[in-house]
Amino acid sequence: MKKESNDEIQSEFIFGIHAVQEILKAPDASERVNKIFIQKDLRSEQLSRVFNSAKKNGLVIQEVPKTKLDTLSDNGNHQGVMASISAYQYAELDDIYALAESKNEDLFILILDSIEDPHNLGSILRTADAVGVHGVVIPKHRATGLTSVVAKTSTGAIEHVPVVRATNLVNTIKKLKEEKNMWFFGTDMDGEEFTNWNAKGNIGLVIGNEGKGIAPVVKKQMDQMLTIPMVGHVQSLNASVAAGVLMYQAFSSRKG
Repeated sequence: MKKESNDEIQSEFIFGIHAVQEILKAPDASERVNKIFIQKDLRSEQLSRVFNSAKKNGLVIQEVPKTKLDTLSDNGNHQGVMASISAYQYAELDDIYALAESKNEDLFILILDSIEDPHNLGSILRTADAVGVHGVVIPKHRATGLTSVVAKTSTGAIEHVPVVRATNLVNTIKKLKEEKNMWFFGTDMDGEEFTNWNAKGNIGLVIGNEGKGIAPVVKKQMDQMLTIPMVGHVQSLNASVAAGVLMYQAFSSRKG
């Protein structure tokens, strides 16, 4: 979080046209968004749409110099617009169940075992939204949460994919198995080749930490391990890339 004077103390900031547009589309935008900052003397059709949407929601809009936006975004690519928002709200498992039921689909849940890089989490959320994942579960400790960097990287997907924060991943997986008869799949060098994965039914995909992979206690809960074959010199993939490859395999399998 960044600190700003007066009414912006301890606010979260998201920046960039697409990220701000998505938060303004949310049903609770008028409650979540504290203020919209737009760069002075910068005009574009996209910024006009942001301005009109913010005005429609009755939000405070402030024109500020580019230097202020540069400071608030740590010199990020803000594209002339930022939003000061309240902290992102985490979902409950029941919210994920309800989303799957509303679409008349079998559950597809992503479990992230201690992803530490907010850019990875944001990218994973973006792909999760694209393939129809009903929800993501992250641990409460030793992992990144829903931050402004995650929101920016997700390009708005954070508004559409429920994220549950669990105190204990093992207990959460056991609960999902008991309540929803879910099957869980993890990644391992000695697993079944991912192209053979049958991802139909209620499933959970577990992606491990960027360096350590899936914790041994979590791995014990897996029903099957999957591997992504590689023929190059580097025998590992970035966590968000591996997650993307597997999510799209699941998407293909589930859609037939």
